[in-house]
Amino acid sequence: MSTESLTGARKIGTLNEKPLHAALKEWYAQPGDRFEVPVDGFIVDLVRGELLVEIQTTGFSAIKEKLATLVSRHPLRLIYPIAQEKWIVKLARDGSGRLSRRKSPKRGAFEHVFAELVSFPDLLSDPSFALEVLLIQEDEVRRYDGKRGWRRGGWVTHERRLLQVVERRLFEAPADMGDLVPSALEEPFTTSDLAAAIGQRRWLAQKMAYCLREMGTLEPVGKQGNAILYSRR
Repeated sequence: MSTESLTGARKIGTLNEKPLHAALKEWYAQPGDRFEVPVDGFIVDLVRGELLVEIQTTGFSAIKEKLATLVSRHPLRLIYPIAQEKWIVKLARDGSGRLSRRKSPKRGAFEHVFAELVSFPDLLSDPSFALEVLLIQEDEVRRYDGKRGWRRGGWVTHERRLLQVVERRLFEAPADMGDLVPSALEEPFTTSDLAAAIGQRRWLAQKMAYCLREMGTLEPVGKQGNAILYSRR
């Protein structure tokens, strides 16, 4: 892969990239940035001066080793998109065009990053690492594959397409992540209390509590039945 600089029309090489990743890289880029740069045995999406920028649109576990190695030597920012709004686009089986498009009832929020952050919750304690979460609108394009997509009636996700970046939030330290715990939530609290306060399901509140505990922003202070009670540090 070649290294490119941003010029004129902000055109970036997207060979072998999925549309969402390529679009986010172009959206994030500034004049003078370099792309697909070899650094310490890895290819980095974008380099801005001394800062390394990685864009990850899927699970964090796949890049755990890469980030740990790079952060030990360089400042690094990880960009992660969450679909605040999503439209499901189904392609015609014969490839002739679009079959349908409908809006998904699911809505993403900043808290959904904890579902992936469980892969390396302690990394945000490193001053060289920062996490920027983007809330986006996207099209999720699906195609029919009867062998792989039995859980969705034969439909599998083919690609994701960026429509708009709605909001962005930068987390540079554990305390920034701790700010996602609503200030009105009384202490001590359980993960059920946390789930109600953030308007999300308990499984996500459990992952959130685990991450914040590993970061040192929450601490267990007792139990209520079988549920752990937490307080802010």
